[in-house]
Amino acid sequence: MPVSELNFWKWLLPRLRNKYFLASLVFIIWMLFFDTSNWIEIISARRRIAKLQVQKEYYLKKIEEDRQKIHELKTNSENLEKFAREQYLMKKPNEEIFIVDENDL
Repeated sequence: MPVSELNFWKWLLPRLRNKYFLASLVFIIWMLFFDTSNWIEIISARRRIAKLQVQKEYYLKKIEEDRQKIHELKTNSENLEKFAREQYLMKKPNEEIFIVDENDL
């Protein structure tokens, strides 16, 4: 064994006989791995929070875009007619609609 490993064991073995050190070691291991709010759960929760914050920013941006679209539709009747024709394929009486897909050209 290398010298550093021998020094580690010389340091550790007497401390394992000390009941306070042993109790502290068991407590630290319990808190890191077995407790309900353990270290692993805390790290995974932080990752989930970061992902949710990114999603929150995305949805807030989409909400603002939709508010602007709604405002445009409420204030301008030409935009409302254009939106209805494009999105819902609405038409006037006696009018024909031809749908051309640009990907097929």
